[in-house]
Amino acid sequence: MTEGSTPHLSPARITVLGVQPGNPPFRIVEVDGRFVGRAMSMTDVLLVAAEAGIPIHDLDDLDEVRWVGGGKFNWTPH
Repeated sequence: MTEGSTPHLSPARITVLGVQPGNPPFRIVEVDGRFVGRAMSMTDVLLVAAEAGIPIHDLDDLDEVRWVGGGKFNWTPH
């Protein structure tokens, strides 16, 4: 296996999991692997992280936020 084929595993403390069905749909936000809240938008991710004491400066920075099951623009279930 070459270095180029190794997946990037983010050291990010914030993880945003895939969209969950609901009214409205939401995504679970974890800090260090522990549930800290639900987000219905990118703004909610920022607020939940801030409440946990972790400011996010760039939602695209994989060292800050790890998006699982879709990127920051994915907020509807498939």
